[in-house]
Amino acid sequence: MARGALLSVLLALVVTAPAAAQAKRDTGAASGAATGTDSTATDPLAGRTRGSARAPVTVYEMSDFQCPYCRRFALETFPALDAAYVATGKVRWVFINFPLTSIHPNALAAAEVAVCAAQQDAFWRVHDLLYRYQEIWAPLKEPAAFFLTLADSAKISRPALLACVRSPATQETVAAEAQGAERSGASSTPSFYIEGGLLTGAQPVGVFRQVLDSVLRSKRR
Repeated sequence: MARGALLSVLLALVVTAPAAAQAKRDTGAASGAATGTDSTATDPLAGRTRGSARAPVTVYEMSDFQCPYCRRFALETFPALDAAYVATGKVRWVFINFPLTSIHPNALAAAEVAVCAAQQDAFWRVHDLLYRYQEIWAPLKEPAAFFLTLADSAKISRPALLACVRSPATQETVAAEAQGAERSGASSTPSFYIEGGLLTGAQPVGVFRQVLDSVLRSKRR
């Protein structure tokens, strides 16, 4: 996969920045949960990024919260990668929403909840909860009530979450990310962009280690 494919995804995300900033303004008064600088107003991915900005390698994970393979990766594989590469400063990890709505009817709503959780600096807590309880909310015809219980578990403001989810800006943010993923050539979840290359599927830890170690060695040369 050429580096231009990754850039097309980033371009889509840059386009969504004004929408993310508007969602932040819409929910800021109700939240009271945001602290420090308002980074999400200028960078829509700030709340969905783990690791040092100085990390030599960046991974963009394109995932669907209702995808069972994404769930397996999030619960079984990512914790090991997080400990070995992200926490040690080797890798910066960025989550990009790619809900496959044709086969996962609740994926869009889950993505919007996650985007709004990021507005309260709680994306990764809600990320983990969405995947952990996927088997409960995925088959529901109306998952909104259950998503609110996850907000309580994550200790975030219900009013702020509801205001953000109802904002057209939030819907535009998720839609733009999905469109950017499609334009880049991604067609399944999870997919991972690693320094211009594409790795698809919930691969085992060993495969990720092989790829990441190879990229890190090339960076040191």
